[in-house]
Amino acid sequence: MKKISFLLVAVLLVGLMGCTTPHATPQIMTTTKPVYDLTHHLCGGTGLSVGLLINESVSCLHDYTLSVQQVQNLEAAEVTVISGGGLENFLSDLLTECPVLVDSSRNIPLLECTEEHDHAQDHHHEADAHIWLNPKNAKQMAANICSGLIAAYPQYTQVFQQNLTQLEFALDSLQAYGEKELAALSCRKLITFHDGFGYLAQAFDLTIAAAMEEESGSEASAKELIALIELVQSHRIPAVFTEVNGSVSAARIISSETGVPVYNLDMGMNSDYFEAMYHNINTLKEALG
Repeated sequence: MKKISFLLVAVLLVGLMGCTTPHATPQIMTTTKPVYDLTHHLCGGTGLSVGLLINESVSCLHDYTLSVQQVQNLEAAEVTVISGGGLENFLSDLLTECPVLVDSSRNIPLLECTEEHDHAQDHHHEADAHIWLNPKNAKQMAANICSGLIAAYPQYTQVFQQNLTQLEFALDSLQAYGEKELAALSCRKLITFHDGFGYLAQAFDLTIAAAMEEESGSEASAKELIALIELVQSHRIPAVFTEVNGSVSAARIISSETGVPVYNLDMGMNSDYFEAMYHNINTLKEALG
């Protein structure tokens, strides 16, 4: 089934991938890989060039700083497409200068994320911006981007709309695959060491039992680790999850104390969107099935 799904997506999108022609400076600049993938698919067959602003291996953008070249690419773009939901807050000053700004998060309800840090004495609440991890949200993002592209380049309206139809079908197939594969899990609770998988859980009727944002300078405390060990044992949670670019130190401690394995989930920040999502679905089935 996994191979069939990958082939289906490949057939649907092969006509869209690699169809842009080289351009000295990208006409359309996208901020992150998920938004780039959606925009690139939509622009297939138009000849418009699409660039990716943040192409390093990153897990989150809290303290990200652009290089001089990245700033120049952003300033030169005709259209800038952002993920939205607060993900690009560090770019707020630069984004106000963009000739055309397309916010792909429009009309998508945001979840609240909770970063658990014992040393802070409290939980910090903010909007979870990782909206693309729910395929239904990705459909709305694609529709928002399509509308923005049509407004900027009306001469390609028909191509954009045709590409959107194909992209929506691929996203519907992804959602259906996940619902089928994850329908009969023995456990539907997740413990993650990145506070960004709420939309993935939302998409497939899972629950985030605990999420810990572990970054340099904010490692898990002994109290937090004990609480997580007790949670795993009391709820018989069969696995814990890290993010492919994130820290694994706390997860390994939990694993050594409880005997449960550690699995990697992918936010799609550095890999193909569909590849990341099918990986996540298959990983969840293996870990929690």
